[in-house]
Amino acid sequence: MKKGQVSVFIIAGIAIVGIILMFLFFKIGVIQDTGQGKDIEPNSFLSSCLEDKIKETTEILSSQGGSIGNPLNKTFQFSDERAPSDISYLCYTQNYYETCVNQEPVLIGHLKKEIKDYISEDVKNCFDELVFSLEKKGHVVDAMYKGFDIKLMPKKIIVEGYSELVLTKSGETTKQEDFKVSVTSKFYDLAVVVQEITSQEARFCNFENLGFMLFYLQFDIDKFKTGDSTTIYTVGDRDSKEEFKFAIRGCVIPPGI
Repeated sequence: MKKGQVSVFIIAGIAIVGIILMFLFFKIGVIQDTGQGKDIEPNSFLSSCLEDKIKETTEILSSQGGSIGNPLNKTFQFSDERAPSDISYLCYTQNYYETCVNQEPVLIGHLKKEIKDYISEDVKNCFDELVFSLEKKGHVVDAMYKGFDIKLMPKKIIVEGYSELVLTKSGETTKQEDFKVSVTSKFYDLAVVVQEITSQEARFCNFENLGFMLFYLQFDIDKFKTGDSTTIYTVGDRDSKEEFKFAIRGCVIPPGI
């Protein structure tokens, strides 16, 4: 009986020690995973740094007809805005009876350039912040930044960066080339619709928005005619609530006719 009791106590003691060791091991592991020792993943770092700036840029472009600082615009105030906006004409003529002239026949290419110009300094600053953060983590960093490009695609915007990072830490050296940041957005999808509307306005002096919406249920298209015969279009995505606003002026009939 006594030997049996001793064996039970020994087994129980071993089990308790084992549970304590497992608890300590798990706790240390959690601290290491979430603490200062966790290393930096370049693509994740750059995504966090650039995502808000990219969204800010597309919001500005979408509210101003796809341009930043375009002198050919219509100043217009929507009912839900505190101040008027300068909305670019994507198709325009100042003459009566004439069809409008498409101001941005390659709209997608124009939008890519606008985004690239607007965020260029921010991309470089984010890359420099990445290098600084890696050095703070104990890496010896040999970095080369070579610029970037913008890709507009269905449901996303991609920043493709051209760079080279050579990282040395604890005697080990790794090399990483280029980076990619992807941001969820319907900006491209809206721009394709805007391009179609502009093309039809330039050819036929009209765009049948109600018919279009019957075939493409994800889009909401509103037309508002101003006193000077300018049409303000608002193209919206029903799911994301993103909008693209732009102006058209063509086939204008003189007053009194």
